Amino acid sequence: MSTRTTVLWVPDWPVVAATQAEHVPLHLPAAVHDARRLTAVSALARAQGVRRGMRRRQAQGCCPELVLIPGDEGRDVRLFEPVAAAVETVVAGVEVVRAGLLLLPADGASRYHGSEEVLSERLITAVGDQTGHEAHVGTADGLLASILAARTVSVVEPGASREFLAMRGVEDLAYAAVQDGGAQGVAELVDLLGRLGLRTLGDLAGLPAGDVLARFGRLGAWAQMLARGEDSRPPALRRPETDLEVSCALDPPAERVDTATFAGRRLAEELYALLLEHSAMCGRLQITARTEAGEELVRTWRTDLGGLGGLTAVRITDRIRWQLEGWLTAGALAEGNRTRGGRGATCLEVPTRAALVHLAIAAQEVAPAGAEQGRLWGGSSGGDRRAHRALDRVQGLIGGDGVLTAALQGGRGVRDQVYLRPWGEQAPPHRPVDRPWPGQLPSPAPATVLRKPEPIDLLDAAGAPVSLDARFALSAPPATLARRGPGVGRGRVVGWAGPWPLAERWWSDEPRSRTHLQVALEDGSALLLAHAADTWTCEAVYD
Repeated sequence: MSTRTTVLWVPDWPVVAATQAEHVPLHLPAAVHDARRLTAVSALARAQGVRRGMRRRQAQGCCPELVLIPGDEGRDVRLFEPVAAAVETVVAGVEVVRAGLLLLPADGASRYHGSEEVLSERLITAVGDQTGHEAHVGTADGLLASILAARTVSVVEPGASREFLAMRGVEDLAYAAVQDGGAQGVAELVDLLGRLGLRTLGDLAGLPAGDVLARFGRLGAWAQMLARGEDSRPPALRRPETDLEVSCALDPPAERVDTATFAGRRLAEELYALLLEHSAMCGRLQITARTEAGEELVRTWRTDLGGLGGLTAVRITDRIRWQLEGWLTAGALAEGNRTRGGRGATCLEVPTRAALVHLAIAAQEVAPAGAEQGRLWGGSSGGDRRAHRALDRVQGLIGGDGVLTAALQGGRGVRDQVYLRPWGEQAPPHRPVDRPWPGQLPSPAPATVLRKPEPIDLLDAAGAPVSLDARFALSAPPATLARRGPGVGRGRVVGWAGPWPLAERWWSDEPRSRTHLQVALEDGSALLLAHAADTWTCEAVYD
């Protein structure tokens, strides 16, 4: 897809924000560093030969009067907020890509203001008048083309972005590396493309898409998409609506679930009234409690799709009660409780380690009612809502932990990457997904993980078992897979990948090691095999 996009860029923003925060005179050259090298340089410093990436001593040798300021991402983001607010006085809804760079869909805004040129002028004027900063604005089709258009202060005609990008070097891909940690991967890709003779974006755009994906992976496919003037998604507009929050002090402190829930019901009614007053819906519901000991307990729950119709004061009260049961009783649901009628409410009289003195609930991700993004195949149906309410009803009868859903977490093995959490709860995973997990299988992940690994025999062309040596090398290419047990059968192996060795707890008295292998059979099926203790097993099946 290709989206007509307008980009507003404030040149050298890290230096602009740093000099503003440190009150550095504007006539002095300045640069921002990360304690090793320069990460941003002002125009005055560049005029004297200072370049980004230089070491501090080298930069000071080129420009003795250079003012060096440590980098601070929080400072950059905080000081860029007035710029985003100034842009929102011209256009409602923008996406802040990073501090110093934001974008917005150009079609509707340009029609409202008359033309793309008029829109650019009004954006520059608004930022200059309200913040005093100089901004560059450009418009084109696609993210990369619009960023480069902003850097050259130009408007690329619709449909001409591919020609606009064709003669530019592949190193310009670095300007679109806006995600954390993405710059290093893009730099490595640019270096590889240059060594292969692909020096312009036009060279990359002209290659077959399938070959690029096979050779360079998802990063290469992303780069080719940008080189063609395309986008993976339209701009994700930030919404100026603020979170809505209500709270109350619990005096005397609440030591019982029914006492705290009674106060929570009043808060639920107040919050629901606020949502109605603002004609708004929320994507998440955050419950916060503070104990006598000063400990703060926070839990976030996902709300239904479908606007206000799925979120009522009663359902908010249920969420509060379920959470309070977990906090106040810590799972002690045995003695000292009794059940009252009506919605399966439970009155627990189990004393707690620390009573609650404060309770608050907040509606997060607030947006105008009916403004939620639709699904790919249409909005939520009546069946979806009935299913959600049925699950909520069951959860109300048997407790918050009675209905569980599967979610992804970090891990090395396919079984480690899935965990169960209560329906509707938005707690972070036990093991973060974005951390490095050495030995983890490459994507794609298998579609079905067997409940119990199935033992199999993996044979070579001569019928001998395939084994692994001390360096995790296969004794021979696999040729046949023979199943054991109820599903006895043989299949010819037509392709395989790996092996991937995995060693866990090697420092302990009980180290564990296994090796994974992907195989494709003649019947079209693909399996994930594991080798441990001289035995092969089938762990998962690919679609």
